[in-house]
Amino acid sequence: MPKRILQGTVTSDANAQTVTVLVERRFTHPVLKKTVRKSKKYRAHDENNTFKVGDTVRIQECAPKSKTKRWEVITA
Repeated sequence: MPKRILQGTVTSDANAQTVTVLVERRFTHPVLKKTVRKSKKYRAHDENNTFKVGDTVRIQECAPKSKTKRWEVITA
């Protein structure tokens, strides 16, 4: 099965080798037929601490790297 890839914005880089990425998705509400914005934060592995707050990055699913990290940054 292919690994999921998401795109989002880095909101925190305070921890070593970790960034917090805010991913926003848009969809049409089934009843109201209105476009709804939902967002979720993912903690991703950043090996060399290269990404800073505000960067747009792509993250990919991976095997668990810690208690909360199941994603890794692949590109900017």
